[in-house]
Amino acid sequence: MSATASTFSLKQIAFDFKEITKAGLAISVVFSSIAGYLLGVVDFQDLKVTTLLMLAVGGYCMVGASNAFNQVIEKDLDALMDRTKNRPVASGRMSPNHALFVASLLTITGLILLYLINPKSAMFGAISIFLYTSIYTPLKTVTPLSVFVGAFPGAIPFMLGWVAATNNFGIEAGTLFLIQFFWQFPHFWAIGWFLFEDYEKAGFFMLPTGKKDTSTALQTILYSIWLLVASLLPSLGFTGRLFISPIAAGIVFLLGLWMIFYAIKLYQLRTAKAARTLMLVSVSYITLLQIVYITDKFLR
Repeated sequence: MSATASTFSLKQIAFDFKEITKAGLAISVVFSSIAGYLLGVVDFQDLKVTTLLMLAVGGYCMVGASNAFNQVIEKDLDALMDRTKNRPVASGRMSPNHALFVASLLTITGLILLYLINPKSAMFGAISIFLYTSIYTPLKTVTPLSVFVGAFPGAIPFMLGWVAATNNFGIEAGTLFLIQFFWQFPHFWAIGWFLFEDYEKAGFFMLPTGKKDTSTALQTILYSIWLLVASLLPSLGFTGRLFISPIAAGIVFLLGLWMIFYAIKLYQLRTAKAARTLMLVSVSYITLLQIVYITDKFLR
């Protein structure tokens, strides 16, 4: 094999690994886990770089494994949709057996790394993979409730970081879970809206009513409001060590209004463009919220 062919082959392997693990999504999940970890440690002196690295790599493995299993299960459906037809398994570049091997290796590696942090972290990682692949994935072609089920594994990363730092699941971890849980709905309904026709090709039910209608848009607004309420809970003094100052609460409140504004715009316009904008705003919201929480903690 020539050097050029070898380089191309390595590039293709790297590209397919990135695609099958959905690297962009996985990195955002790792960011949430790290944010939860930073909120969980008492102060910078308690921060352990080794634990942080195991959490980051282990978290990536967990998300990557879930996505790889998902792409094996949905390979025929992925081939029907424009946004997924070029995925490694759907396109035929990677065999299902090879993808299963990658998924299994990622699962084992991820669980070992999370277990080395503490057993609770490994348990939540395992629950996340099970719910995503065994319940959420099959339900996508059956009922719009699949988004509700998928919100559970999707809400674990923020909370997982806290558990990794404290070896404890209490009101603090539960609050972080609640925030990311409510966030899932406007985020994925926005995606389901602007990709409605593509999802329809595969028979996926991603919107609560199954249609791009007033009721779906209204529910998006309501869940955006619930998200804001959950995000402000740490300012009320009832969430243990998880606390944000009045200034941070004010910033979070403004972020929430920003999110609700674009949810209302979707209700008014009911266009793919409005839905895409809401999706982008929702990604910015959860990222900025986590940054505000962390910054507030270490500046207080």
